[in-house]
Amino acid sequence: MRLALMVAAMMAVGVAPAAAQVKIGAVGPLTGANAAFGAQLKAGADLAVADINAKGGVLGKQLDEIGLDDACDPKQAVTDANQLVTDGVAMVDGHYCSAATIPASKVYSDNAILEISPSSTSPKYTDQGSAFTFRTCGRDDEQAVVAAAYIDKHFHAARIAVLDDNSTYGKGIADLIRANLGKDGIGVVYSASYTAGEKDFSALISRMKAAGINFVYVGGYYGDYALLMRQAQTQAFAPQFMSEAATATTATWQIAGPAAEGSLFTFTSPPAENPAAAKVVAELKAKGEDPGTYLLYSYAAIQVWAEAAAKAHSTQPVLVARALKADGPWKSVLGPISFDAKGDPVKINYVVYSWHDGSYSVVSKQ
Repeated sequence: MRLALMVAAMMAVGVAPAAAQVKIGAVGPLTGANAAFGAQLKAGADLAVADINAKGGVLGKQLDEIGLDDACDPKQAVTDANQLVTDGVAMVDGHYCSAATIPASKVYSDNAILEISPSSTSPKYTDQGSAFTFRTCGRDDEQAVVAAAYIDKHFHAARIAVLDDNSTYGKGIADLIRANLGKDGIGVVYSASYTAGEKDFSALISRMKAAGINFVYVGGYYGDYALLMRQAQTQAFAPQFMSEAATATTATWQIAGPAAEGSLFTFTSPPAENPAAAKVVAELKAKGEDPGTYLLYSYAAIQVWAEAAAKAHSTQPVLVARALKADGPWKSVLGPISFDAKGDPVKINYVVYSWHDGSYSVVSKQ
């Protein structure tokens, strides 16, 4: 009776009752060295929430997105995760860097909150065995196989250097490259780690020149990789450069300039070219947004969660997580997605891209 009187009073003064909402988190590096990718994750999450809410939300409830910045810092990621636990979110779209995602995922798992990362490719993330961890992207052990096979086919006789930034992601994939090259009978002539955020690579470049290196694979993020290529050009060192998904951004060319010409990297098949993404890509272009590498993966994370919640008739993470693995494939802007027992997509196709004149295109498919 009291509630009815309150509602009547609110309507009498022109105030409508608050719409029922479901809180979700969206976390990535909005500041720091990887802000270019954080912006992609945020744009993808924002658009997914807007599109879902425009269609009536999830189970009749509007989504309330809580966006946070972890700057790819593990400590800040844990702080953000605890904040989202306090806020009572049902799911999290994020994080970006594996070094941030992995410690944050323990907080979410311990509090039974579902996390879907659009970009963390380290196998360690889902290998932990949590029922609440998922990703819409691929794994580095899949990516490394494709990269090593390409090197074996095109640069088998090269004098190869493999570098990494000693991060969870960078060293993780570089070690996988080293291992896969070894299986293919290809020796690594020079192997080293550098400090993330390094500003002077001259000594490292000099050592590689002295070793006669003519192929350099780098496991790390775009800022360091681009600077390394630019400084290599200054020192007249012109090997074939190759890297991975963390360099798949136009920011790489913006930093490296023509020094990046002809350099290679692995990423999944162009997500924006998938017919399932056409409507969303059109929306993004109308907003002046570039449907870049991880933007659609972020969109898909919220999209498949919403579908699974509808299927489970609940936003309770344990029920949604169960539905994500038991049912599917789920319709998404990336095409149909099914999840295995670990929470990984069943099949992701990695391909090799090459930079030319400020843009990149596929040069080799699986």
